[in-house]
Amino acid sequence: MRLLRCLTLPAVTMLSRSSVLIFQPQWGQVRNMATLKDITRRLKSIKNIQKITKSMKMVAAAKYSRAERELKPARVYGTGALALYDKAEIKAPEDKKKHLIIGVSSDRGLCGAIHTSVAKAIKSEISSLSESGKEVMVVGIGDKLRGLLQRTHNDHFLLTFKEVGRKPPTFGDASVIASELLNSGYEFDQGSVVFNRFRSVISYKTDEKPFFSLDTVANSESITVYDDIDADVLRNYQEFTLANIIYFTLKESTTSEQSARMTAMDNASKNASEMIDKLTLTFNRTRQAVITKELIEIISGAAAL
Repeated sequence: MRLLRCLTLPAVTMLSRSSVLIFQPQWGQVRNMATLKDITRRLKSIKNIQKITKSMKMVAAAKYSRAERELKPARVYGTGALALYDKAEIKAPEDKKKHLIIGVSSDRGLCGAIHTSVAKAIKSEISSLSESGKEVMVVGIGDKLRGLLQRTHNDHFLLTFKEVGRKPPTFGDASVIASELLNSGYEFDQGSVVFNRFRSVISYKTDEKPFFSLDTVANSESITVYDDIDADVLRNYQEFTLANIIYFTLKESTTSEQSARMTAMDNASKNASEMIDKLTLTFNRTRQAVITKELIEIISGAAAL
């Protein structure tokens, strides 16, 4: 009994007639139990995250279905508005220096590279236009775009529109954006709308569409292909055309965003399943090792008696 009181030693040796029994502190067992608790905690966290990603995928799928249905008539608005520029061959003169970029994104994330692709395209266009000596200003639709460009191109921002992406965009939203832009007092010569064009459920492409100021349209030589147009009619048509283009690009961007979010959440759910399988296998192996070690200790102790 005197030997058993000295438990502060690394090992305690008891001698008997038949064998020598060495008692080691159960450090390995405590470590394995802690590991099992950590694995269990991680498994629970990943399973909870997987439930969230699956729910978000279902919500995105429902929103994508609606966005795709509404995209078809919206494309008619866009192609009809852009037809004026093509048929009248409207182009801004080379001496015009003011260029306006409208970037279309949203306020919501978890949708892959939807917002970064638009931001990269705008950065590239700002760089090329600035090198050619043009003044470039940006109108940001969506808070995500402002966050991506604020650090490097904050001086180029003219307007920013938030609360985009929570609800499906309407023509009224596009009209408000066009009205605020035209009433801002900034006189531009020409511009471009940078957005994500929807191609399929798993594919989209960053694209841009042109638009022009009232003076550029009125001074175009090919505008005479139409009958005499009153100045007020031309102004109203220019505002209506800009609203149509913004509405069309908002619908394209929304459909691309929902499809990208659906794909991203599906990939996240699959990755979570793989992690759950790996952690479950690790948990079972660790638990088996703990049980095997305890059995060996019990058998060794029984044989020593």
